[in-house]
Amino acid sequence: MSADRLLETLARPGAQLSALYVVMGDDPLLTIEAADGLRTVAKAAGYLDRTSFLMDARGDWSALGVSAQSGSLFGDKQLVEISLPTGKPGKQGAEALISLAARSKGVSNGDVLTIVSLPRLDKASRDSKWASALFSAGTMVDLANIERAQLPKWIEQRLARQKQRAEPTTLEWLADKVEGNLLAAHQEILKLGLLFDEGLLPADAVEQAVMNVARYNIYGLRDAMLVGDVPRLVRMMGGLKAEGEALPLVLWAIGEEIRTLARVSQAQAAGQDLTSVLRSQRVFGPHESLARQALSRVAARSWPAAVQHAHEVDRLIKGLPVAGRLQDPWEEMTRLAMRVAAAGARA
Repeated sequence: MSADRLLETLARPGAQLSALYVVMGDDPLLTIEAADGLRTVAKAAGYLDRTSFLMDARGDWSALGVSAQSGSLFGDKQLVEISLPTGKPGKQGAEALISLAARSKGVSNGDVLTIVSLPRLDKASRDSKWASALFSAGTMVDLANIERAQLPKWIEQRLARQKQRAEPTTLEWLADKVEGNLLAAHQEILKLGLLFDEGLLPADAVEQAVMNVARYNIYGLRDAMLVGDVPRLVRMMGGLKAEGEALPLVLWAIGEEIRTLARVSQAQAAGQDLTSVLRSQRVFGPHESLARQALSRVAARSWPAAVQHAHEVDRLIKGLPVAGRLQDPWEEMTRLAMRVAAAGARA
């Protein structure tokens, strides 16, 4: 369930606390807020002895079992928090998490409450024994990313918490400035609460007060290309350039996607099942939906030329001239991404 719904449920009189909660999501702000909310509820229920573990495949997972079995020195209920930012516990960690799930399954209001924080897992990890055990034994808190289209509404709701509101145009402007960085967006919203009185925020003053904190990233750039959002693509490419992002990394995100979709398109043209081909290329979830949009827009005959274009951009990045291409690799990179983003658009 969502974090808000879960916390609302736990706030009701007589609510039962599970022994295990699994918080999964990619955005740091949403993960922090969900864990903070659960921590507050647990503290109110008497879980006062708190132990935290930051783990990975090389961590000492035996310490987790020792902590769970030793109990509190003062007889308080225990809150154990496990953060696994890589989503890869390794063999020892997998065994420890399976054991944790077995101890927690079916237990309510016990002496130990555990919160496991995970990034969004890929399909292989989600289907692993340790993840399946956690999901079946605990209460799952799945934190969906706030996409660009949802961001103005999200900002509006956050402003409402501090009894402020803004015009739709101001909300859109704010969304452009904080796109991809909810933590910075949260900080800017709090700042507006300190600078301005309750009620309607003046648009001009907001623009002067808010810094441009958008964190452009290569995956957002890839998604804009796939969905055909040309203005966002151009804006994000400019943001990556201004932030000094490494050109080879940007080309990897764009070029590798184009090569993958070229292979998928070729297999589809040969009569292979599209879903099976996408799976073989490890294209899953939201990425699959965007990839399908691009494949439906871009003609199969266009993909080989796009792949060749990517090779030529690589030559430009290495300082080698390419006939018929712009000298600035950033400009040519934009043209490459535009081949996919603008394909099928009306004139």
